[in-house]
Amino acid sequence: MTAETPFSTVSMIALGVADLARARAFYEALGFTAGPSSGDHIVFFQIGALVLSLFPRTLLAEDADVADDGHGFDGMTLAHNYASEEAVDAAMAHALASGASLKKTPQKVFWGGYSGYFADPDGHLWEVAFNPFVKVDDRGIVTL
Repeated sequence: MTAETPFSTVSMIALGVADLARARAFYEALGFTAGPSSGDHIVFFQIGALVLSLFPRTLLAEDADVADDGHGFDGMTLAHNYASEEAVDAAMAHALASGASLKKTPQKVFWGGYSGYFADPDGHLWEVAFNPFVKVDDRGIVTL
């Protein structure tokens, strides 16, 4: 990282969760594997070049020195891109079978792709999408 581009990458995403064991079980049902440094108060998952961490919501708010009073849409979604519309449908079906709640059925969208949304047990929104304007390699890495 250089001084000119201090935020050119994202290395970790932390989600505040109400019940760490429930959240871990949900993400493991999706196929994520918890890292060896996961414990009683945090769970880490390697997702490509990023790490997804689950942390009790109250403790995450305390760590950031903010009030834990947010409800509803927080202006952020996480996304997973696939190489086809069929793969999006399969991913959505898997998420729903793992305990996600459907927010938007996958469909053709205004920007020219195909996507839908589900929420994890804590309400964090995930988009599953096929974007014909990007490449997705065999490992799920997106290239613009």
